[in-house]
Amino acid sequence: MAKEYRLSAERLEELKQELTYLKTVREKEVAELIKEARSFGDLSENSEYDEAKNEQGKLYSRIAELDEILSNYTLIEEQENHMDMVHVGNNVVVKDLEFDETLHYQIVGSQEADPMNGRISEDSPFGRALLGKKAGEEVVVEAPAGNIRYQIVEIQR
Repeated sequence: MAKEYRLSAERLEELKQELTYLKTVREKEVAELIKEARSFGDLSENSEYDEAKNEQGKLYSRIAELDEILSNYTLIEEQENHMDMVHVGNNVVVKDLEFDETLHYQIVGSQEADPMNGRISEDSPFGRALLGKKAGEEVVVEAPAGNIRYQIVEIQR
């Protein structure tokens, strides 16, 4: 069974636009690079040709990856009734119980994760620990340095 990707409407649109760009503009650019490199002669010692073919391989790999995502996604729906428990799409305010710090995170699908900007994947240990929990509950996240305890302060849309 294929993996299911959970995407927000914004991320879905970004991926569709990227795929369109890669299949139209970028594919033509790479084909032109290959054509130009071939004109240099002997392909066995032609580094420009090798580089262009590598670029083509990366391009087709990314296109295949996007095709896979876009054929197996579900849309993350923002609903008002998802305020009682943490769900994908929620913003969550947590308190690190060891350092007494308040932190803000958004729970997102794996394709949208950006931990440095507070966007935590539902598939990460932290994301899994938060899902289904209510405000006021304490969660324990297993980390390489040991277990970290957080308290959920608030769940926001």
